[in-house]
Amino acid sequence: MTGATARRRGRPPRAESGDTRDRILAAAREEFSERGYEKTSVRGIAKAAGVDSALVHHYFGTKEQVFEAAIEVAFAPALNAPNAVADGPLDGVGERLTRFVFGVWENPTTRTPLLAILRSAVNNETAAAVFRRLVAAQLLRRIAAQVDLPDAELRAELAAAQLVGTAMMRYVIKLEPLASADLEQIIARVAPVVQGHLTQP
Repeated sequence: MTGATARRRGRPPRAESGDTRDRILAAAREEFSERGYEKTSVRGIAKAAGVDSALVHHYFGTKEQVFEAAIEVAFAPALNAPNAVADGPLDGVGERLTRFVFGVWENPTTRTPLLAILRSAVNNETAAAVFRRLVAAQLLRRIAAQVDLPDAELRAELAAAQLVGTAMMRYVIKLEPLASADLEQIIARVAPVVQGHLTQP
């Protein structure tokens, strides 16, 4: 009896299933980060994870669903941004939100999957739609609820555009001198703009 035949007997233990799913997600984040959405395939994700491509479909379905699952896990730290908005007086919201967002970007553990998300969303409409759905539903609407002004959603989107645009230039395009500028200097210049978007008349 071969090892392959032996492995096919019965259902895999629950712990093994969880490990396989996590391994696929980790491989997917790496593949999307390196190749972008367009050039990443389910077969490539499976190969990187050391599993059959049928298992990727079994756990996640289509490539779009794999991407959504991968970025939702990767994006989780950023979902605490609304708490940064709420945690303190309104006149300091711009600095708190800016500091929080760049703290996520400065951490190599969270930066790599965020790079995968942005690169894929910029280059592919399917990936962009997934990104918009996730950001709108789980991040911007929650920030808008904290701002509590008539045009709060537009304000939240403008603040996010400022932060995402700066992050793109610093971490993805790596435009100098922004890419190597001191983080505190960046926060000092960007935070007042974010504050203005969120609170000024």
